[in-house]
Amino acid sequence: MTDRTKQTAVPQTGQRRTAAIDMTAVALMTAIMCILAPLSIPIIVSPVPVTLTNFILYLSLYILKTRKTLVSCLNYLLLGTAGLPVFSGFSGGLAKLAGPTGGYLVGFLFLVIAAGMTMEHSRGKVWIQILGMILGTAICYAFGTVWLAVQMKISLPAGLAIGVLPYLPGDAAKIVLAALIGPEIAKRVRAGGSLKS
Repeated sequence: MTDRTKQTAVPQTGQRRTAAIDMTAVALMTAIMCILAPLSIPIIVSPVPVTLTNFILYLSLYILKTRKTLVSCLNYLLLGTAGLPVFSGFSGGLAKLAGPTGGYLVGFLFLVIAAGMTMEHSRGKVWIQILGMILGTAICYAFGTVWLAVQMKISLPAGLAIGVLPYLPGDAAKIVLAALIGPEIAKRVRAGGSLKS
């Protein structure tokens, strides 16, 4: 093998290793989401249960960044749509996605995009990261509330009353907690050489 061939082979090997690590990280985060997202707490006033899904996405944005978190979230939605019981309450199938809470599930994709892009341009400023998560959550709320109102044939204010207001304190706590522990988790993961920055 010539020196030139060796120089070409080394970067290709590094690229394959990085790609394998990225695929493993995405698969692992998808698995975590599939395990924890079905754990939900139903509330009396709304068909929308309390779940950890958005909190997992917040943390994933710190660890995997936007693109890989989006792939992980899409994998989760596809698995659930295919019938695996990974949605809230260990449910799955197209009917769940088309039901009253389906808008929130689709809204997770836009949460990732909006929050992730904002967080990646935060330059390490926590308040911007928090703002990004708030923005992403608000967009998810918007998708979910409109779909909930259409499905249940209620007004938008009524949709907000049962699909948003009961969840504001809990989601605020999730955002703050993610902002506190997310950077440290991401730092430890990268320090271990598992992912590149």
